[in-house]
Amino acid sequence: MRRVLSGLMLLLVSLIAILAQAGAATAQDATPPVVQVGTEGTYPPFSFHDPKTQSLTGYDVEVIEAIAAKTGWQLDFVETTWDAVFPALDAGRVDVIANQVSVNEERTAKYGLSDPYTYSRGVIVRRTGDDSIKTLADLKGKTTAQSSTSNWGKIARDAGAKVEAVEGFTQAAALLAQGRVDAIVNDNIAVLDYLNTTGSDAVEIAGEAGAETSEQALTFRKDDRARLDQANKAIAELRADGTLTEISQKYFKADVSVAEGGEADLSGGRGHRDTLTVLRETAWPMFVGLVKVTIPLTALSFAIGLALALVVALARISSYRVLSGLSRAFISIIRGTPLLLQLFIVFYGLPQIGLKFAPFTAAVIAFSLNVAGYAAEVVRSAILAVPKGQSEAAATVGLNYTQTLRRIILPQATRTAVPPLSNTLLSLLKDTSLGSVVLLTELFREAQLAAAESNEFLALYAFAGLYYWVICAALSAVQKRLETRLDRYVAK
Repeated sequence: MRRVLSGLMLLLVSLIAILAQAGAATAQDATPPVVQVGTEGTYPPFSFHDPKTQSLTGYDVEVIEAIAAKTGWQLDFVETTWDAVFPALDAGRVDVIANQVSVNEERTAKYGLSDPYTYSRGVIVRRTGDDSIKTLADLKGKTTAQSSTSNWGKIARDAGAKVEAVEGFTQAAALLAQGRVDAIVNDNIAVLDYLNTTGSDAVEIAGEAGAETSEQALTFRKDDRARLDQANKAIAELRADGTLTEISQKYFKADVSVAEGGEADLSGGRGHRDTLTVLRETAWPMFVGLVKVTIPLTALSFAIGLALALVVALARISSYRVLSGLSRAFISIIRGTPLLLQLFIVFYGLPQIGLKFAPFTAAVIAFSLNVAGYAAEVVRSAILAVPKGQSEAAATVGLNYTQTLRRIILPQATRTAVPPLSNTLLSLLKDTSLGSVVLLTELFREAQLAAAESNEFLALYAFAGLYYWVICAALSAVQKRLETRLDRYVAK
């Protein structure tokens, strides 16, 4: 009887397991596929943040959302700089780029480009009254400001111009207005939006950058044929039912989704806002970025980095040559390479060998290793600064190496290490502003987003600096109190 009951119980458990797996599979099949969309978020009117709601919007954003409604995709927008968006696609960090990617031979060969959904033309922008620049031929020997990997940058270089790399059009326009560069080559719609939003009379359109019409398309990885086919089918349907025309009319009062859709008109659009309004609307998003990303990233990276630094420092002073040599090599590599490069290697490089980390995790890894490389030497010098007599005295009372290190050496070394380690912490806090290159929206990224939309660079960047300064001042006060408390561990 027991065997029968056992058999029935086993059969029941097996059936439950099978049903659970089937239910999970059904639920998984019913869940719409998540498609990660790479975009700048700083390129109005195509991709930017609404100053009132802070939500991501723009022509490209609405087009990809309309495509998602047709295909059943669930969108996850990933914001990054233009020069980082293609590495993000290559590394599998995003699935598609929706950011006015111009069609050219190089991109067609490397990526899967959708059917065009925007037609525009390039224009040359100069300082107002600079009659020396009228055509592309006049750019030879001049300096332009462009995103280094953009199609417009290639056009400027082909014309003989020296290209200064910038993150986006608003920075380029600022450099031109300040007289730091001679011209810009960019999309006529982006230029019209800038002139309308800022009301600037410092720059003007000098003429067209060639007679050809530029086509913009969604960009997929070459092997992602299924999504590309879905996107092309959706674009055809959206063009047929008038949705693309409707979105285009909303932003440009013309149909830019076709080659001859009329001249874009951006008058009466977002308009210009005063500086105080911009600061008031941006203060809270910047604070959220500080609390949700900047501070946690700093705290976690410093804690992990400090633990690694202790291990590396002990290995560095070890009598074992292998350990000492490995620690020396680690410190040399970390201190001999830029932090930005380390971030790119961890976030964009490691996925190519199968090690893919989430943005926050990747940032913690890179920052922790960087802290360990610098702090290890601080910890080592602090340990060596403790008089040898302390170790000898500990040995005479029967303490082993570990006990001596924990009870005698490290408490005294900590007091010596606190000031330089505090400097490392403060530097780390400020270095987190590089988090945007690994797709993190931290404090400084929020300032960049607002500046790109409003062009209030001085006010917003100074306000971001105020946030950093307040946190650094608070940390310095904590450092002073900590030093006072640790004074009792110092041998008098």
